[in-house]
Amino acid sequence: MKKVLAITFGAILSTQAGIVSAEEGKPGTGPNPFTDCGIGAALFPDTHWAAVTSNIIWDVGTTAVTSATASPETCSGKNVEVAQFISTSYDNLVEDTARGEGQYLTAMLDIYGCSATARTEMTSNIRGKVGESVSSDDYNSMTNGQKAENYYLIVNDVVSSSPAGTCAA
Repeated sequence: MKKVLAITFGAILSTQAGIVSAEEGKPGTGPNPFTDCGIGAALFPDTHWAAVTSNIIWDVGTTAVTSATASPETCSGKNVEVAQFISTSYDNLVEDTARGEGQYLTAMLDIYGCSATARTEMTSNIRGKVGESVSSDDYNSMTNGQKAENYYLIVNDVVSSSPAGTCAA
């Protein structure tokens, strides 16, 4: 019964999400949140029914809808790969970030296609921002998913504000 309710809720959200647009407010021009965004899109990029099901089961599709609404550019390509990588290896990434080096941190920057010469500065920037986040009062009350999302937002901010040509993303 819960799955039926979740799927019904997801269908309602997906029709409502069509109202949101990535291009000048025109309905239907942004990504489909349930097939192009969220963990479902990362895990099942070519199987739409599985992506929808996964997004609904994961968190009733709220992350996917939020991604499509607030930052539609994160719903495809390297951003999805990085989000999935962060989600599955968050603890290792935080440890590498605290040290300022490590295989998980390197792998994440490799996914973005960041040049080896830019990694030192990028790692330093990520390290500083993650340090602030981990030191915040509300960090301990966050779920693992929220922590991973916060880490992703930090990394995405550092990568997108890096000089042109630094990363392929």
